[in-house]
Formats: sequence, structure tokens, C-alpha cells
Amino acid sequence: MDMNNVKKQLALFWPSCLSGILLALSFPTLDLFPLAWIGLVPFLLSLYEMKPKQAFHAGLIMGLFYFFGTLYWIYHSINHYGGVSFITSILLVALLCSYLSLYTGVFAFLFSITFRNTKLPALLIAPAFWVVLEFLRSYAFTGFPWSSIGYSQYKFLAIIQIADITGVYGVSFLVVSVNGAAADFFLMKKRIKDVPLFPLSQTTAWASALALCLLLSLAYGIFRLGEDRPGSQFKAAIVQGDIAQDKKWDPAYEDKVAEIYRDLSLRASSESPSLIVWPESSVPFIFGYDKKFTSDLQELQGQLGSPLLFGSVLIKEKKKDRVLLSNSAVLLDDDGKVAYTYDKIHMVPFGEYVPLGKILFFVNKLVSGIGDYTPGTRYIRAHISSGEFATLICYEIIFPGLVRKFYTNGGDFMVNITNDAWFGTTSGPYQHFSMAVFRAVENRKPLIRAANTGISGFIDSNGRVLSETGLFERVVAAGEIKTDTTRSFYSKYGDLFTYVWIVFSVILLTNIFSKIRKSVM
Repeated sequence: MDMNNVKKQLALFWPSCLSGILLALSFPTLDLFPLAWIGLVPFLLSLYEMKPKQAFHAGLIMGLFYFFGTLYWIYHSINHYGGVSFITSILLVALLCSYLSLYTGVFAFLFSITFRNTKLPALLIAPAFWVVLEFLRSYAFTGFPWSSIGYSQYKFLAIIQIADITGVYGVSFLVVSVNGAAADFFLMKKRIKDVPLFPLSQTTAWASALALCLLLSLAYGIFRLGEDRPGSQFKAAIVQGDIAQDKKWDPAYEDKVAEIYRDLSLRASSESPSLIVWPESSVPFIFGYDKKFTSDLQELQGQLGSPLLFGSVLIKEKKKDRVLLSNSAVLLDDDGKVAYTYDKIHMVPFGEYVPLGKILFFVNKLVSGIGDYTPGTRYIRAHISSGEFATLICYEIIFPGLVRKFYTNGGDFMVNITNDAWFGTTSGPYQHFSMAVFRAVENRKPLIRAANTGISGFIDSNGRVLSETGLFERVVAAGEIKTDTTRSFYSKYGDLFTYVWIVFSVILLTNIFSKIRKSVM
């Protein structure tokens, strides 16, 4: 082994490792969110001296540390419930992180080329490319927007209020732009030396514009946090059953699960809530198919005196060789009749279906069942006396573009039902909960979240966490929330902010590659 070469590689790529670690530390559960505002600086500085190919490799390395640091917990589901060994489950997570690192690799490649061939500052180039690639990652191959850098700021309420205009991507833009401004500062002398007629005054103007944007964003956030928006108070109750994942579908445990939810719900009814919410797939049977348990549940509903929303697997279609199921939310009215049914639209890859099934025919779902899950197609809301709400099931809550479709023409609050028992006591449930904060802000809708083993809780339409449960607690959580009838800019118009930066990036790259082509001819 050539030790000199090893030392060169370490000297070249250690800033990438450091930046990846700093970004990972800014997410739950450590929540060192100020680190995100400086975490990319070592990485951006190192890219200045690199050739495009080296920059791509640096981006891959940074991404591996960043994504593995935030997504390591996925191994728990694969290892504990997928029957996969610990080593293999870690390797599978590493494979996922390698795919996600392609985005940070492409970012580094594009940033390196652009920064070398333009006089624009890093504070503009870096956030533009970063946000466009985060957006693409949210949709490519069914989408996986977990670990978008803006999510690290969920506790910084004053800054995240702009999400009702820009979505979470606007927060990501500000964070990366500040990192870019710091890189501009440290590289100023080098760029003045390397770039003929470097426009120092122009760079200073861009930095001043960023400072103004930050001040305006904070002022907007303070205004939003202090305003009184239209809505009314009502009480809701969450039943967190804390059913072990290996017991949820065990026929021998069926009666016990039903008893747990019955007893907790009767306790919840003593609070006289306007709505009682159970988690995703909380009933240990197929509602409507198992006649006895269905009848028992409707009889229980008659004792509660409040509408009951619960998650259930439903049979949508029977065929000779298979049964099509849906992961659904069902609302029973005061009389025990079905008032609303919503079928989950965005299913979990390898959990509820196998993507590219014809190619990956040898891969089984992580979740075993009696049939295949089929997605819903209707963006519908339920109605109770306290207002209208949509139900987002499990990780649907992490997709801003999907959630806003339920609120483009109204709505009063939102409900998220989930089962995060898959993640154990890792940082997964905490990250999942933190991402829900942004959906509340983006759409200006308070959120009720019911999770089988936690974290359940209430979030107001400013993203403020009103209350939350712990993990693996069997508990009833009751709380007052205020509906919000506001139709936010983001709910109405979606990701216009990001589309602007997509257009900007395309124009910028077209000019850059045209310039490079002319220089080599």
C-alpha cells in the first residue's frame, strides 16, 4: 500500500467526511440544528481545488456519511422483521445510502464546474443546485425525501414559517446559502487571484441580499407566529396502543389487542373529545371481512359518543389467485356507521409492494400478508362537527407535494396515523415526527398524529409541538387544538419556488457547458 497516496486521499476527502458528520448531527435525536448552517462549509471549500471527477467522488463520500448518519435506523426493520442478518441489513442500508449519495455527488460535480467557470458566488450556486436535487430525490423512483437539510430546522420556528410559501425547500435553500456565503468569505482572496476582473462588489451585493432575505424570513416568521388566524378550538384524543410488531397480526393475540384498544378508548371518551384517533393498521383484523370483530368495534363505537378514526387493512378485490388489499383509514360516526374511508395512495417500497416487480421477482415484501396492497387514488377529506380533515397514512406525511393536494381547496386540520414500531428506539420515529412539523406549516393546518408505539402528539399550524408521547408507552393523549381555515400559498400553488431554481439551474448549466465546449474547440 502506497502510504503517500493514502495520505493524499485523506487530505483530499477529510472535509467531505467532516461535513457529512456535521449534517447528520443536526438531525434528531441529537438535534444540533445550528450545525447545518455551517456543516457544508468544509465540503464546499474543498471542492474549489478539485477537478470535476474528484468533486463527484467527494460528494459521494460526503453523502455516505450524511445519509448513513441519518438513515442507519432502517437496518432495524430489515434485521428484526425481514429475517435478514445484521451484517446484510447494514449492507442494504449502505446500498440505499450509496444511491442517495449520487445526488450529493452530482451536486459536487455541478458546483465544481460552475464555480470554476462563472463569477457567481457560492451562496447562489450551491443552494440552487442543492434544492433542485433535493426536489428530484423526492420524486425519482417513487421518491425518498428523508434527510432533506431543511428538516433539521424543525425546532427553529421563526425561520421555518416561510415553508407556507416555499415548502421545506425554501428552508433548505437558506441553510445551504449561508454555508455558501461562508465559503465565499474564506475563498475570496483565492477567487480574486484566480478569476480575472473578479467582481468583488457584486459578491458583496449578493451577500447583502442574503442577509436581507434572512432578516425578512425571520420577520415573516415572527409575524406568522404572532398572528391570530381563523379557526375554532376542539378536543381530540389519541389512543397509542403500543402493540409489539410481532404481536399485531398474531391470531393468538387478536382478542388482547382488541381489549387494549377498547379499554383505552373508553378512557379517552371520558374527555368528551370531538374525535378519537387510533394508529395505522390498529385493528388486528380486516374490517368488514371479519364479521365478529367488525360488529364488536361498531358496538364499542356506540359507547364512545365520539367519531372514531382507525387504521385497517381492507379487502378491495378478490381474484382467483390473489387478494388485493388496501392500507386504509376508516371513520365511524356516532352511530357506528362508516362515514369515510381513505385508501393510502403512496405505498412503502418493499413494505407494501415490490417496485419493479417483474425485474425483482425474487424479492419478497418486508410485510407479509394474505395478498398484495393496491394504492388508493382519491384525495378526499373527512367531515366531523369540528371541521374537515385529511388522513395521511404512515410515511405519506413526508411528501409535501402529496399532502398539499388534500388542501388546495380548503380543510381545517390534518391527521397522520402511523406505525413506527418498525424502527424500535432508533432515531427513525423522532425524524418521522419532525418532518410532520413542516406539513403543518406548509398547509397551515394543525396536526393530530397517532402512532402505534409513538411518537404521537399534537402540532399547531405554526409547527409548534403542543404535546407528544414517549416511545413504547401505552397511553391516551388528549389535547386541544385550533383548526385553521387558511389556504396557504404553498397549498394553492405548490413548488413554484423550486421550479424557479430548476429553470435557473438549467439556464446556468446551459451557458456553462456552452462556454466549456467553445474553449476546447
